[in-house]
Amino acid sequence: MKSDQPVLLILTPGFPEDEADTTCLPFLQSLVKTINKDFGFIKVLVLTFQYPFVVKEYSWNKNRVISLGGKNKGKLSRIFLWKKAWKKLKEIHSENNVIGIFSVWLGECALLGKRFGRKYNIGHMCWIVGQDARDKNKYVKRIKPDPGELIAISDFIANEFYKNYSIQPLHVITNGIQPELFGNISFERTIDVIGAGSLIPLKQYDLFIDIINDVRRSRPAIKALIAGKGPAEKSLRSKIESLSLEKNISLPGEIGHAELLKLMQQAKIFLHPSSYEGFSMVCLEALYAGCHVISFCKPMAKDFCHWHVVKNKEEMVVKAVELLMNSNNHHKKVMPYSIHETSAAIMKLFGY
Repeated sequence: MKSDQPVLLILTPGFPEDEADTTCLPFLQSLVKTINKDFGFIKVLVLTFQYPFVVKEYSWNKNRVISLGGKNKGKLSRIFLWKKAWKKLKEIHSENNVIGIFSVWLGECALLGKRFGRKYNIGHMCWIVGQDARDKNKYVKRIKPDPGELIAISDFIANEFYKNYSIQPLHVITNGIQPELFGNISFERTIDVIGAGSLIPLKQYDLFIDIINDVRRSRPAIKALIAGKGPAEKSLRSKIESLSLEKNISLPGEIGHAELLKLMQQAKIFLHPSSYEGFSMVCLEALYAGCHVISFCKPMAKDFCHWHVVKNKEEMVVKAVELLMNSNNHHKKVMPYSIHETSAAIMKLFGY
C-alpha cells in the first residue's frame, strides 16, 4: 500500500556509502541533512547510480538510500543499469507518494528523471552544478530540458549553459554553508596557504606549486598544504621535490571533512587555481572559516568580501604576497549563502 508521507526522490551519480564517508559530495550531504531538519515532514529517498560500487540498500542519517552499483562502466553496462534504474523507479513510485524528482547534474540521472517524471506526472528539477554546463554534454540533446526545470548553481553556470546550448536556466540556487559544522573553537593561523580538492589536471595544482615557489622569494618560510587525492599526486610530489619545496608544501592526502574545516580555520589564504568551477563548496567553506580566497573563477555576478578574483598566475602571486605581508588582515567569517536558504529555495520549486 502506498504511503501518504510526501517523498522527495533525489537521483545522483554518487552518494556517501555511510556516515563516515564525509568526503563524498559534502554539498549534497549538507543539503539532504538540511531538508531533513527544515522539512521534517518530507521523506528524502536517494537513488544513486554509480557510487557506492556495490548494489545495496542502506540507511544514511535515517534516509533511505538505494545504490545501483554502476561502477562507471561502459556503454553496454550502462544500458542495463538504466533498465535497472527504471524498474527501481517504478517500484519506488508504487510504494511512495513521490512529490518531486531532483536530479543532480544534467546527465544520466536527469535523463531518466525527466522521462519518468513525464510518464507519471511527477515534477522534475535538475541542478546543473559544474562540468555538465560545458559544451559536448551529450545528454542535453537527449533530455531537451525546459528552462523551468533547470537550476544553475551559479550565475557563471547559468551563463555558460546558455552560451553552449542557447537555453537559459530559469533558476539560480547556490551552495550554502552549514555553520554548525565549524564549531566554536578559535585557532591560531599557522598555515599560510591551503588548497583542497581532487588532484586532477582541471584543478591546476601544478600551478599552485609554482605560485608558492614564487611567493617563497618574499616569504622564505611559507607553509602551505594541498588536501586531496587523485591521479596527479605523483607528479605533484615530484614537482615539489624538483623545486626543493619539501619544507614549504605538504600533501597530506585525502582528509575527512571535519578535519579539513579545522585546517581551513588555521589558514590565512585559500588558493584555488582551478581552471573551471561551478560554485566551489570549498571556497565557500574557506570564506566562512575566515580565509581570504584567491581564485580565477568568479561564480556570481556580485562580489564577496575576502574573495579575490584574479586573471592569471602573476596576479595570483601578487595578491598572495600582498595578503601575507599585511599583518592587519581580518579573518572574519564570511557567509554569502546559508544551506537553509538553498534547501528552502529548492523545496519551493516543488511547492513547499
